[in-house]
Formats: sequence, C-alpha cells, structure tokens
Amino acid sequence: MEYLLHILVIAGIYIILTLSLNLILGYTGLPALGHAAFSCVGAYVSALLALNYGISPWIGLLIGAIAASLMGGVIAFPSLRLKGDYLALATFGFAVIVYSIAKNWVAVTRGPLGLPGIPTFSIGGFQLSSIWSYLILVALLVALTAFLLNRVANSPFGRILKGIREDEIATESLGKNVNRHKVLVFMIGAFFAGIAGSLYAHYITFIDPSSFTIMESITILLMVVFGGMGSIKGSFVGAAILVILPEMLRFLGMPSSIAAPMRQMIYGLLLLLLMLKRPQGILGRYRFR
Repeated sequence: MEYLLHILVIAGIYIILTLSLNLILGYTGLPALGHAAFSCVGAYVSALLALNYGISPWIGLLIGAIAASLMGGVIAFPSLRLKGDYLALATFGFAVIVYSIAKNWVAVTRGPLGLPGIPTFSIGGFQLSSIWSYLILVALLVALTAFLLNRVANSPFGRILKGIREDEIATESLGKNVNRHKVLVFMIGAFFAGIAGSLYAHYITFIDPSSFTIMESITILLMVVFGGMGSIKGSFVGAAILVILPEMLRFLGMPSSIAAPMRQMIYGLLLLLLMLKRPQGILGRYRFR
C-alpha cells in the first residue's frame, strides 16, 4: 500500500511540473527543453536553506520557487530573439549549465554526494513524515496549481499567450507587448517547477544532480506532449500515465538492467504511436508546429 501511495506522490509532483511546462509550451508555443533545471533550483535552494540555516521548509519552498522564477526570467531573454529550434537549444544549454553547477560546485551542493537528511514539512510541530500526510499535501498543491494555471490560461493574459502561439506578429500588431508576456510566462512556469522541486527534496529527504538531468526535462516534455498541449486535463493524464505505467514493469519480475531500458522503449513507442494517430496528444487542442 505504501508503495502505491509513493507512486501517487511522485505522480503528483510530476503533474505540477507538467502543468507548469504546458503553460510555456502548450499555451504559448515556446519550445523549452530545460524545465528540470527550474525544479533543480527550487530543490537545492530549499534544501540548503533548511540544512545550513535551519529555515522552515515552508519558507524554503517559497524562496526556492522565487529563485526558480528569477532563473526563468533569465532564460526568457533569449526567447525574445530566438524561435523554434534555436530557442529549444538555448533552453537545453541552460539545463546543462544548471546540472553542471549542481554537480561541480562541491563546496555548496556536495556535488555527486548529494544532500542527505533534508527535513520534512511540519505543521504546528507535527512532522509530515507519514506518506498519507505528504500525499494530502501534494494533492492540495496539485489542485492549487491546476486552479491557478487554469485561471491564467483563461484570463486576458492567457488569451495573449495563445495569440503568441498562433501568430506572434499578428499579436504584436494588435499592440500587445509580446516580449513582456514571454518573460512573464517563463517566470510563472519556473515558479511552479520550483515548487515541485522543493516538494521532491523534502519528500525524498535526499537530492543529488542525477535527479535533474536533461533526461528529466525530456520526460516532462513527453508528459506534456502525450497528455495534450494546451490542456490542463491533458497534463494530469500525461503525467499519471507516464509515471504509473513504467512502474508496472516491476511486477513482471524483470531485473533492473532490463527494466530501465524497457521503460525508455515504452516512452518511445507511446510517443511514436501518438504522433502517428493523434499529434496533438490525448486531450490536446494544439498541434505544435
């Protein structure tokens, strides 16, 4: 039972990541390949504040999310001049830089040794150490994230984002500040990714750079594409399926040396079938061009 609840917690964290990337990719049409870097910033900032300064994980979560949001603003600036594949490469490079810092800045991050003993969240002196309590916390934050991002997507701000996705020049000709909206959407998406990273750090109580590789960014991207770009519900479906389905391989008794490559093969096969049969994703409204 605890294993099932653990999978649900991990799925919830990935849903937050998928929702936040969907705002950037699905609603605004900006190809981003470095989303795991924002969760890495949130996780390390929150964990280091708790370990080195004794700051509450609740405050660390907020500060980590703000730090990730500021990094989102930094990476947004190339999007003002770059488009398509070039923007994707720029965000890819950003993810590699963040991963390299986490791995090589040993004096701060302990490098490959990671950060053990990260404290868990507590409410009124009660530690959220049981998996049930943490699942409730993650579920509440997933619901809050979905609610807020849905409001953003359906607001006048969100309609401008969709305009940028469909025709950036036409949107700009209507007097809309396209550059400002691009920066803001990166910052909003990075903020929620930072929350997801902090949740992961305080749940696992240990992080190292291997949790935030470029493959993690690609996995989150696959969840967005699989569930459907430009769809809040699609983010739930894509993240849930691609987290839960590979875990079913454990019940087949396969050794880890086979199960890990098999999981990547399943990802590739599902994506291939989806691109052939439904390019916009299961619940998607938008086909990326």
